[in-house]
Parts: sequence; structure tokens; C-alpha cells
Amino acid sequence: MNDGLLAALKTLRQHLDHDLFPLAIGDVAADRRALKELSGQLDDYLLPRLAAIDAPLLAVVGGSTGAGKSTLVNSLVGANVTEPGVLRPTTLAPTLVCNPADAAWFTSTSVLPGLPRVTTPPGTTGPTGGGRGEPGTLRIATADRLPAGLALLDAPDIDSIVSANRELAAQLLAAADLWLFVTTAARYADEVPWSFLRLARERSTALAIILQRVPAEAREPVTADLTRLLREHGLGDAPLFAVPELELPSEHARLPAHAVQPIATWLARLSVDARARAAVVRQTLTGALDSLGTRVPALADRVDRQRAGIAELRAVVEKAYDSGMSAFDEGMRDGLLLRGEVLARWQDFIGTGDLMRSLESRVGWLRDRITAAFTGRPAPDKELRVALESGVETLIRAAADGAAERAVESWLAMPAGRDLLEQSGVTVTGRLGRASSGLPSRASAAVREWQGYVLDLVRSEGTDRRTVARAASFGVNSLGVMLMLAVFASTGGITGIEIGIAGGTSVLSQKLLEAIFGDQAVRTLTQSAREDLRRRVREIIGDERSRFTSLLDGLGPADDTSARLRDAAKAVQERGAL
Repeated sequence: MNDGLLAALKTLRQHLDHDLFPLAIGDVAADRRALKELSGQLDDYLLPRLAAIDAPLLAVVGGSTGAGKSTLVNSLVGANVTEPGVLRPTTLAPTLVCNPADAAWFTSTSVLPGLPRVTTPPGTTGPTGGGRGEPGTLRIATADRLPAGLALLDAPDIDSIVSANRELAAQLLAAADLWLFVTTAARYADEVPWSFLRLARERSTALAIILQRVPAEAREPVTADLTRLLREHGLGDAPLFAVPELELPSEHARLPAHAVQPIATWLARLSVDARARAAVVRQTLTGALDSLGTRVPALADRVDRQRAGIAELRAVVEKAYDSGMSAFDEGMRDGLLLRGEVLARWQDFIGTGDLMRSLESRVGWLRDRITAAFTGRPAPDKELRVALESGVETLIRAAADGAAERAVESWLAMPAGRDLLEQSGVTVTGRLGRASSGLPSRASAAVREWQGYVLDLVRSEGTDRRTVARAASFGVNSLGVMLMLAVFASTGGITGIEIGIAGGTSVLSQKLLEAIFGDQAVRTLTQSAREDLRRRVREIIGDERSRFTSLLDGLGPADDTSARLRDAAKAVQERGAL
């Protein structure tokens, strides 16, 4: 046994033990099939055969529907160990027949470990001995007539109308040391059998062709034509056996011994000749190992495609939410927020003389608030701040809703995105297509915290010896509201404050803030307030984005999976000499 090669194969197998193709990216059905076939051949054939190179030979009898595979197996072993029939599909569960001396090897899970074993008691045959068996099981039968060192496995039809049977047939053929490929004089040119035969050639699988139901008058032309086709497909060295067309008394009848004697003799010689048997194993094993040199890198390329597709899904979400943040930034600049309710409250604050009275005397500022306390009417600056708070919250919700809608639309336009949404149970009109239900409360809390931050900025700036008296004459809350408005009315970055509402007030507000804090200080305060709000909104937008990106986190292969696959394939090739 080549310990280094076995270790390299085990390492390769570990890298395949993940969901490498979770989404509909590229031809994902073919990608998943290639992964399943590769994993299956490692489990079913390469690893067990390399671990026990001298184990009995497994010959899988495969072919098209109605080719007579089960009848052939029963005829070769001289017992009805598998049930032929006119119903299709016939072989629902594969039957493996071996000499009693080899039963321990095949009843263990060394070969085909994924198929549960059902053992047919000695002396029982046909329907009374388990018949067709349960789908998904491997029936094990023994026959003294079959020589030790060789087992026959009757596989399902390669062209079965049941997809699971077709897949199982392919799996069993991939687990074989030797193919006994059965066809008929009427169907030997069909495309489905030749697709398998080409695969056998590509992987150098040991192969024998059994041509059944050959009319006596057509024996020579049919066998000559099939021989020609085999040569043209690079299979001219494969032994070819022709079985004559015979009238059998019933569907359970076996072929007479003389009809299958050439096949039985060839198999018997193979079983007793250790060197010939080893040559078959070496041919098939070497071919399967060599095929990894192309199959694994090709699979790695498909893994890269899957990762790129998942990255594209993430990128369109990032773009959608970047656009959402840009929409919020535009809302800060375009002045639309300072319309409607905010405008009305501004006019209350300025137009009724409250601002001028607060400038004239501290008593006026206190009088307004005392009046509000007794009348239940909020102070004008508070009403303005509440209106502004509501407007900012609305702007955040609009940005988040728009981003969610764009993200869902982008995913729906991509097969992988639709697949992911369906897997996640998210409908187009469902929760993912709009902002989360918790966003309003988070936005409200964020805006209130931001307003508190702005008041702290004003309070901190107002402690300067030169500004304390001027700031105190107006009040922290009123100045804070003015600064909040400045954040949404500034144009050209921090070049100046233009509150474009209520005729004539922009000059007044600008002069007011600059008179209290100074031109440069107002620029700094506005910039700090703006960036703090943007930071808080970015956090909210990020939380909203994570509803999409969390569906992608941990999905698909790791970043280094394709590199590991290629390295593992290279290691197998370097240690592949048998």
C-alpha cells in the first residue's frame, strides 16, 4: 500500500466535505453532480481499494434498460440471485453476488459504505430470497459456482426512467474494478451506453462488452460493426462476447450454460490468475487516480465561480446601501427637510418675535417658558426640535426602505439571488424588501442622541470666556436647534450657513450664530454635528444591510478552498505511482 498516496487522497476527500455549491451560480446542477461523483468515487472505490489492494475484484454489470443484465448474472452464477422481469425499472436495489469465501469483505462497509447491506440467506433465491430489495440498499448474495476473488454486481439501468436509479448506476460503475457492459444487438449504437463507454475510455477503466440477443443470421455483421465502433472510440482492446438470441420459457429462466460459457471461462481465469486480476485493478485504479488531475482542478474552477457569484451578491447589496447612505446625504443638502412642519415651527420660532425677545433680555426667554408651563404649550424651540427630529427620522426610513428595495430587486434579477431568497423563505413583498420593523425605534433613538450631542457641542462652545454671556442670553436649546438646522441647510460643505426658509431668516440665523461663536467656530460646530449624525445613520444603515449580508455569511466555500483542492490534487499526482 502507498501510505503517502492514501494520506493525500484522504486530505483531498476532507476538502470535498462541505457545501461547495449552495447557490444557482453557473451550471450548478452539473457542479453538484461533479462534486457528488468525485466524492463518491473516493469513498466507494479509491480509498477502500488503495487500503486493500489485494481485496476481491468487483465487476459491475451495467447497461441499458432491458439489456438482460439480471438474467446474465443469474446465468453466470447458476442461481436466481437477482430478479429479472418485464416491469421497468427492473433492478430497484442492486444485488452483489460473491463466493461465500469473500462474503465478509463485501458485507462490511469497506466498499460502497453509503449503501446499507441486506444479506440474502444461503439457499434462498429470487423473490423468496429478497427479490428486488428495498431501494437504497445493497443486497448481498453468495453462490458457490462463482469463483472466489471475484464478485458480480447487478446495477440499475443507466437509462432508467427513475433519476435515482440512473445516479446509482453511475455510482456503482465508478466503484467497479471491472465493467461488464451489457447491450443488445438492437440497441448497441444508442447514445446513452456510448456516453458511459467514452467515460470508461477517459478513465482507463477495465472493460468487457457483452452483446446479448444476437440473431444467428446477424451474428457476424453485428459483432463486426460493434467491433468497429469500439475501435473508433479507442476501446478496441476491450473483450467482446456475443450471446445468441434464445427463446426462454419464462422471465425467470436462465440462459443455458453453453450460451454464457465463454464469459464464465474468462471470469474464472481472471479470478484464479492473481497477476491478471492485479493488472485489472492497476488499470482501473491508475485511470481513476489520473483522472483526478483534471477533475479536481476543474472542480476548483467551479468553486471559484461559486465564490465570485456570492461576492457579486454581496457587492450589489453594498451598492444598494451605499446608495441609501448617499440618498440620506442628499437629503441633508437639498433643503427639502426644512419644509413642511419644520418650516411652520421655524416661523413660529422666528416670525412671532420669540427669537428677538430672547435676544433682548433673559427675562423674555424665561417668560416664554413659564408661560408654556402654565398653558401646556411647548416652548417654540422645542416644537421646532421635535419637528426636525421627525423629519430626520423620516429621511432615515426613506433611505433604508429605498436601499432594501434596490437590494431585493438586484437579487431577484440574478439566479443566485432568487435562489437565496427562496431558500431563506423571503417573499418579494416580505420583510426583506423594506426597512426592518425595528428601524423606526432605532432611528428615533439615534436622532435624540444626536440632538443631545449637538446641545453638548453648543454647551461646550458656550463655556468660552468670550462667548458665555452671548450664549446665555439666547439659551443652549435655542442655539442647539439653530445648529441642527444649519446641518441641513449648509451648501458647499462648510463654506457658510444658508437656512433657506422663511424670507430673510437665513441672514439673521447666520449672523446670530457667528455673532455668538465666531465664523470659524460655527464651521467647526456644523461639521462636527453633521459627521456625528452621518456616523449614527451609517450604523443604522449597516444594521439594515446585515439583514442581507447575514444570509451570505458562512455560505459557500472558504476563500482558500479552491487553492486547497488544487494543492491536494497535485499531492495525489506526485504520490500516484502504484
